[in-house]
Amino acid sequence: PPRQLCPPAGASKRDVREEVWDYLEASGLADFPRPVHRRIPNFKGSRQACCSVKELDVFNRAHEIKVDPDKPLEGVRLAALQARKTLLVPTPRLRTGLFNRIVPPSGATKEILRICATSQGIKEYSVPVGLDGKARVDLVVVGSVAVSEKGWRIGKGEGYADMEYAMMVSMGAVQADTPVITIVHDCQVVDIAEELLEDHDLTVDYILTPTRTIETNCKRPKPQGIIWHKVSYEMLEKIPILKSLRYREKQAGKDVTLQDEHSDLANANTPAALNEKTMAENTRPQAAMGSAQIGQHYVESDSLRPRLEGSGMITTVYVGNIPPSVRVSELKCALREFHATPLRLNWQGAQRRAFLDYKDKATAESAVSSLKGLSLGGNTLRVELAKNQRNKGQVEINSQK
Repeated sequence: PPRQLCPPAGASKRDVREEVWDYLEASGLADFPRPVHRRIPNFKGSRQACCSVKELDVFNRAHEIKVDPDKPLEGVRLAALQARKTLLVPTPRLRTGLFNRIVPPSGATKEILRICATSQGIKEYSVPVGLDGKARVDLVVVGSVAVSEKGWRIGKGEGYADMEYAMMVSMGAVQADTPVITIVHDCQVVDIAEELLEDHDLTVDYILTPTRTIETNCKRPKPQGIIWHKVSYEMLEKIPILKSLRYREKQAGKDVTLQDEHSDLANANTPAALNEKTMAENTRPQAAMGSAQIGQHYVESDSLRPRLEGSGMITTVYVGNIPPSVRVSELKCALREFHATPLRLNWQGAQRRAFLDYKDKATAESAVSSLKGLSLGGNTLRVELAKNQRNKGQVEINSQK
């Protein structure tokens, strides 16, 4: 059997990752893309490991499967498509929405299905699933850097798999008993000290390697939703859909205080959801928000100054797909929440749209990126710079089709 890696007592998650990555490269087990460092590593034999998913009841019973986009999981994506299951793949780095559904063209050949399972296929054959797209995931497949026979998992350190799972809980897409599978090389199955586990860490129920199928019978509960006090402003900026989920949960009366909002805590505890490097750069919430995001200060002060219409600088943002049930007060509340308060708001509820004026293009673009993915009344809004910008404060914006 392959050598069992034994991380020394007191090893950190980072130590365990480095040991696995180094060993895969040094022993010739690493596979494209290389080097495997800082990735969910692909390994020789990943196809074989993926194939054994077809022997699992939990796979055969599942209708809707969420599989991460990592290279070593390609074989599971292919197996899901071949078995005509609904395949959901998280959008890369969660920049737009949470999932894409892979939709092969009708009558797709084996070859096309193969392409659909690759990263190229994820780009070409997918449709986004909104927060309100009633996803009901029966099986979750994640990549890992290391995993223990008890089902404890170490990812590549960016917190995306844990965050995706927490988001799925938050939107009701997974239940407490939804099984989680990971695919690794035998050498990635290591002993992981329990004190390395944190409450946001995802555990796994099945481990598939090229030589074995391990059922972990893990009793540790999986994350029960998003742990907001571990989320930083920076993550919120990077993952627009998080803002929508936070807005929803806030409206449902949950405590959604972010980690940077406990300013004294922010310095004491390095949050685990982000790797140490980005944290070091972003301990101050203001820095974490990026210069454009300091909008919450200057928009408010601008609204006290004389109006700037005459300057010809005003940039207008179009908001469409507003459900008939949504009132202007709800939109205003959301704009405040996302630090995107405009100088002026032109509400056209009957046409299910609104136009927002900002003092200049940079502020307008910052508002567009803040509001991307925002869902109100069950619809994901369409937010973009208005097609026809007025000049020198002329009156009407042509309708946006």
